[in-house]
Amino acid sequence: MAAFFFASPIDVDVKLEGEEVRKQVEMKSDKEKTVSCPVYYDGDSVGGQVAIRVRDGKKLTHEGIKVEFVGSIELFYDRGHHHEFLSLSQELAAPGEMRQAQTFDFNFKNVEKQFESYQGINVKLRYFIRVSISRRMADVSKEKDIWVHSFRMPPDSNNSIKMEVGIEDCLHIEFEYNKSKYHLKDVIVGKIYFLLVRIKIKHMELSIIRRETTGSPPNQYNESETITKFEIMDGAPVRGETIPIRLFLGGFDLTPTFRDVNKKFSTRYYLNLVLIDEENRRYFKQQEITIFRIPEGICNLNYGHPVTIGKPDPATVLVPRATSYCQA
Repeated sequence: MAAFFFASPIDVDVKLEGEEVRKQVEMKSDKEKTVSCPVYYDGDSVGGQVAIRVRDGKKLTHEGIKVEFVGSIELFYDRGHHHEFLSLSQELAAPGEMRQAQTFDFNFKNVEKQFESYQGINVKLRYFIRVSISRRMADVSKEKDIWVHSFRMPPDSNNSIKMEVGIEDCLHIEFEYNKSKYHLKDVIVGKIYFLLVRIKIKHMELSIIRRETTGSPPNQYNESETITKFEIMDGAPVRGETIPIRLFLGGFDLTPTFRDVNKKFSTRYYLNLVLIDEENRRYFKQQEITIFRIPEGICNLNYGHPVTIGKPDPATVLVPRATSYCQA
């Protein structure tokens, strides 16, 4: 149990009750170091001990010691301004002097944790314990992060995604995914059926894209990253050919879908189907899917209902046949 050393002669250490038996999540710290954080859930109590030691036999005169449980959203383009959506505080010691090591117990009972922890490209949602020692010269503080997972009640139904798209008189395909909502350990099952092929297709790819949106206009930022990409067809397809899809989500670093979290950010996922012809032109269709978290040990759920299609990136887009077009 490592302690944190300050310029002042004080060691502060925070130990959470039962943290050694909780599931751990790796998180990057501000200094790009990786730290392990114990996982908590909505309604869990967060308690433990704060150990404060005065080194070298020196005296610590303070104006009070407190411990806080904080939930905050940090937008990287707005550094220095943390948006705290949760703040609970307990007093550990009244103003006085400290000449020897002391240990203080704390417990925040049955804390509502409204959002799930998230560390993205431009935003971080974190929960942490903060110990503050007030002094005349400069306050001393120590933070310890925890990680929060949130389970959501699954929706009553989960319709499949099925759409016929194409480029007029050039290419018509029908794609189908078995569901529109998937849990983090789920399997995406689908198929691509070629109705008309007049373009020399070289190969076809399927990728999962995570799109993070932070802020609001005019200070809105969008970042997309490809979580995984794999080839599902190599060679020219023929009319009537069916390409099966089977993608296991459990092996990828995914989070649940987040929509307008505290009016600060959203994170959405898309299945991106891409066809590349012999002239290396790319034709694609994006479809939004929803990802959610279920308790571990539960699988084979069939929940969810349809979601909207995300705005595609600038490129040649496969569109529904009712409004299809051909672009070279």
